[in-house]
Amino acid sequence: MKPIIMGSMAAGSVRCYAAMLQAGKVIVDAEERRLPLRHSHHRYLVDGPNGVQKLTIALEGRTNAMPVPMCDVRISEHGNWRHLHWGALYSAYGKSPYFDYIADDLHSLIVDGHQQSLLEFNTQLQTLIIDFLDLPIEIETKPITTDLLATATDLRGKIGGKKPDTLPITDVPYYQVWATRHGFQPSLSILDLLMNTGRESIYTLKNMMK
Repeated sequence: MKPIIMGSMAAGSVRCYAAMLQAGKVIVDAEERRLPLRHSHHRYLVDGPNGVQKLTIALEGRTNAMPVPMCDVRISEHGNWRHLHWGALYSAYGKSPYFDYIADDLHSLIVDGHQQSLLEFNTQLQTLIIDFLDLPIEIETKPITTDLLATATDLRGKIGGKKPDTLPITDVPYYQVWATRHGFQPSLSILDLLMNTGRESIYTLKNMMK
């Protein structure tokens, strides 16, 4: 499989991680510009007692087609978003099978973290998720060159956005703690799969690419 090129994502969707697992190697564009910052660069979806909720990381400056490269996008502490995210995650997954196993590390990263850039936050969260799930995914963050584009599959803007993607990925149902109330919810953050199935997540991700 060719490596894939993706933008930096905050707790990217289950579909994103299925594509990452199949490729095995992911190159994150550190200098992605004119970002459509209305979706996965700084937002992710979780399913809680009141249904699907969108969690947004507060940023400095305007976020519509951010004119600076991803590596220069700065996090704002406005609105106490870190504590709001943690409260939402606890409400959604506090009773899920694997919450307690990752709670301390996740709390340290989100609530007690001092990340100043969005790229730094996203990278730390992505590393925590991949390590916890023991996924064989290699991540490299660097500028994208013409030579690299010739040898990799460019998925920037093609997955993880507001609109459904057209990639050959099947949404495979898995256990969700709120399914009895809301039914199965596809395309949520990888955190949903992690909290509900732990290291068994790899089997769901593999089955999505068949």
